[in-house]
This record gives sequence, structure tokens and C-alpha cells, in this order.
Amino acid sequence: MAVGLDHSDHVHEIVRRTSAAASSPVAASWRRCMTLHGLSPDEARTPTRLSEREFRDARERSNVLIEESSAEIDRLFSTVGRAGCCLLLTDEKGIALERRGAAGDDLDFRGVGLWSGTVWSEASVGTNGIGTAIADERSVVISRDQHFLSRNTGLSCATAPIRDHTGKLAAALDISTCRDDANEMTMLLLSQAVRDAAARIEAGLFRRAFSVSRILLVPVEGRTAPALLAVDRDDLVIGATRAARQVLGLDDRKIATGVPASDLLREPGPEEGADLDAAERAALRRVLSRAGGNVSHAAEALGISRATLYRKMKKLSLN
Repeated sequence: MAVGLDHSDHVHEIVRRTSAAASSPVAASWRRCMTLHGLSPDEARTPTRLSEREFRDARERSNVLIEESSAEIDRLFSTVGRAGCCLLLTDEKGIALERRGAAGDDLDFRGVGLWSGTVWSEASVGTNGIGTAIADERSVVISRDQHFLSRNTGLSCATAPIRDHTGKLAAALDISTCRDDANEMTMLLLSQAVRDAAARIEAGLFRRAFSVSRILLVPVEGRTAPALLAVDRDDLVIGATRAARQVLGLDDRKIATGVPASDLLREPGPEEGADLDAAERAALRRVLSRAGGNVSHAAEALGISRATLYRKMKKLSLN
């Protein structure tokens, strides 16, 4: 499709079709851009750019995110950077906090606003990888004339959202390219790469938030996003990623109430009425293990006599 007026006319035509928005996420985004944000596809609009102070404040608010993401972004850029790609890490508002790009490509990317301190929300520049991934809270690929603004139809973007330890949207990771030969297969590969990287960052944020807890992996097939549980010493779930919440039917209320991880994962447990014996048996096994199997040392650690410990071991079938 030709750019300029032809693209603008096409956007207006699609938005006028009331059925189009329901059948296409891109059309739904175009409709938001026109009706909610008051944008026009033929505007000579560039991304909003923050002042130095605003940018510094945005980075300070996302300090943990930046710290956790840095190594993963470097690793991803080492893979795709030579292919003429630019990487952006944004916060939940679409503010570009971190950028990676090759010096030879900087002129092109700076010209379209793919630079630190710019805002890539839909309200700022219409349909684009970052803004639409944030608005829809899902991974997206926005190629060329799928962008809302005619001036952005030379871009192709693959973006994945990143969620915090409570499952709420916290950031977006984007790979963009200005290359003419970025075909559908190329964008699918870039999309998988950015989703994998975003998943690793999300898992890192979760582990950091629950650094003193046990982390359990929920076995789920066909998901990129990490399905993780944070469990305290009493086997109660105290945190869950969004993927784990979806699979196990968890929400903040249930987590606050306290749910045994073994119940959620349907692990075989003791027979009814035997919970206390099972708990005591597990506690004794831990103490004996720490004592290297030495009953005297274990009894001393428990503050009971050696004879008492032997009786408990016999009762609970601990040899």
C-alpha cells in the first residue's frame, strides 16, 4: 500500500466500518486513536519527548525494572542488533527508559523518535508496537502500514508486555526495525525473541520481589510467560505471576487469605485427620537432616530428651 494520503484514507475507511474494530485488533486500535485520542493519520506527529528532569524521575521510579532488565536487553541486542534493529524498554506509560541501537542506525531511529525519553503510547503516536501492546496488555507485531500515522509506516515493531510481581502491567520491551526487507517471517522470529526476553525479565522481577521465599514453577504447556508461585515456610502461597494466577484461578484476595501450594497443585497429601502428624514428621526429618542423622544432636536442637525423640520417631515411623 502507498503511504501518505492513501494510508490516511485507508485508516479512515476502516474506522468507519463498525464491524472492523471487532474483527481486528489493529482496526480497534485505529478507532481508539481517532475517537479516544483525537489523532489523525496524516498528522506530522512525533513522539512526545520528556524534559531531562521528567526523564530522570521516570527512570528513578523504574529503577528496579531497569536494573533487572539491563543484562537481558544487552543479551537480546547482541543477537538482533546487527540486523538493523533497535531495542526499547519502556515503563507502563510507554516512556522509553532504556535503548540499545547500533551507531550506524542511530540517524534513522532518532528521526522517527525511537530514542530514550520519548513516549510511545497510543495517545502520543497512535497505533504502534509499544503503545498497542500496553493498551491491549498482550504481545503484538505492528508492521509498516498497520501503524496509525502515515509517517510511521516505514517501521516494523515486535513488542511484549512485562508484568510486575503482582501480575500488573509494568513495562514493555520492543524490537523495531526500519528495514524494507523485514518480512512476516522475520517479524515472527523477532516477536518470539522479544517475548522470551520479556518472560525472563518478568521472572527475574518476581524472584527479586520474593527473594526470601521458595519459588515454585507451575507446570503449564504452551505458555511463554512464567507461571511462578512464591511460597512461605508454611507452604502458603504469598505471590503469583499473572500466568500462574490465570492457570490456578488466583487473585489478590485468595492470596491474602492464604492458600496451601499443595492444594493448588493438587499434590497428594496425608489422609484426612493426619495433617498434624505429617507436619510433625516433616519437622523432625528436617531437624534430623540438619543434625546429620545424629539423634542426640537433633534432640538437643529441639530441646527435648533423646528418649522422647526416639518415641516420636517410632510413632511417626521415622527410622
